[in-house]
Amino acid sequence: MIRTRGLTHVALTVSDAERAFRFYERVFGAVATYRERGLIQAQTPGAWDVLVFEEHSTRAKGTGGIVHFGFRLMSPDDIEAAAAEVRDAGGTVLEQGEFVPGEPYLFCRDPDGYEVEIWYEIPTSADPR
Repeated sequence: MIRTRGLTHVALTVSDAERAFRFYERVFGAVATYRERGLIQAQTPGAWDVLVFEEHSTRAKGTGGIVHFGFRLMSPDDIEAAAAEVRDAGGTVLEQGEFVPGEPYLFCRDPDGYEVEIWYEIPTSADPR
């Protein structure tokens, strides 16, 4: 087994890299760490994640599909604020509820149509300390 920091990188085909970045900047506090024409690499503060927004006129073929990807809240009390931020940033809330008591979630679409999950999960034994 190799040691990693877990799944930390998602590259997305988008129609407008700046617009895509602004959504994630507003909703999750993403910070641009690299920019070139048609491409922005971003991270959320305090995390090891990397989101890459690559401008292409069509989606990549043969790479499979992304059903959704998620951002885990630090507090279950933040779910309503997350829904408001999604709407204010130009996204659409698709569904909102609780998986089990104490684990609220929402699914939304970003401006390019990617489905994003925002949820709180009761800590597990696999969580970092």
